[in-house]
Amino acid sequence: MDELNTKQLVMAITHIAEEKNLPEDMVHDIIEQAIAAAWRRDYGNKEQEVRVQLNSNTGAATVYVSKTVVDDVIDDDIEISVEDAKKLKSDAKVDDVVEIMHTPKTFGRVAAQTAKQVILQKLREAEREVVMTEYEDKIGTVIVGTVQRVEPRFVRVELGKANGILPQSEQIQGEYYAIGSRIKVFLKDVERGNRGPQLILSRGNTEFIEYLFRQEVPEMENGAVEIKAIARQAGQRTKIAVHSTVPGVDPVGTFVGGHGTRVQAVMNEIGDQEKIDIITYSDDAKTFIANALSPAEISTIEINEADKKATVKVPEDQLSIAIGRGGQNVRLASQLTGYELDIEAANGAEKTTQATPKKRKNIEDSLLNAIEETAKED
Repeated sequence: MDELNTKQLVMAITHIAEEKNLPEDMVHDIIEQAIAAAWRRDYGNKEQEVRVQLNSNTGAATVYVSKTVVDDVIDDDIEISVEDAKKLKSDAKVDDVVEIMHTPKTFGRVAAQTAKQVILQKLREAEREVVMTEYEDKIGTVIVGTVQRVEPRFVRVELGKANGILPQSEQIQGEYYAIGSRIKVFLKDVERGNRGPQLILSRGNTEFIEYLFRQEVPEMENGAVEIKAIARQAGQRTKIAVHSTVPGVDPVGTFVGGHGTRVQAVMNEIGDQEKIDIITYSDDAKTFIANALSPAEISTIEINEADKKATVKVPEDQLSIAIGRGGQNVRLASQLTGYELDIEAANGAEKTTQATPKKRKNIEDSLLNAIEETAKED
């Protein structure tokens, strides 16, 4: 690009607009800004206020340089005398701003490079804004992407016009992501950054599970059944509390589906290694806690409502079931109900466990770490 050929730029406008999926008038404005930058480089200086009109038919560029009318001209680039100003505008007076028209024929190599840089930068900015607008409308939904790159701390997913990051904390534990494979991801957020819009994705959050069930259970749309709470350890186990607003409708059966087809469809997406417990929600805390600890049988439950704690006694042979492997069952039941749960054997055996609802790891922390790692690599 040794010279800035405005006719070629005009011809390129439509092509660029289509290729980048940008409005043609936006691309037109960007090219006018680039010509203005080139004019400042070759014929003026960076302090000047310059606007350009590009004829879409002929490719001719007209440059207008703004100058302030003054009594005594100190800087000829940005000021003009009253006498000279009146040649352009008969009623010009001090402090008025007048425009001086120029019709440049050619630009030098350096100016052309300046224009090229401006076009590339502005196009990138315009693309980012288009992407931001499009994907901000999709926050809270599931979209399909293609696995682009797998790193220890995150998986980069291509989503058409943008890339998303699936942080390690938002992945399904034990799930294998093959490069080139298509996966469903939940769009948690869109963040602005110097590297362009960053789409934060998840497959391990509770909202992903809820969205998948919403696709399989049409009764959720009309409000006949609803999900009241979800507790999840992605890749291992999920507990869902469901409720029916219509008398006679079995909420658990509705979510499980005939022959288990609905719950199986969700498991096909998240992997069979993750077990899903669907339990009935109850406004009665004792009943809800007992249901949440399913499949364990419960003897008695004592609740301290002020501290949101509950002591649950179970038959000794049910102790390991209530607690679950690594405390998983009681931990998820605690998250689901919002109560800190102590499990004790009904015969007074000392073997106990306790679980407190835990706040999930802040996704911003894992995202910032992932972005830092990406920046180092690049």
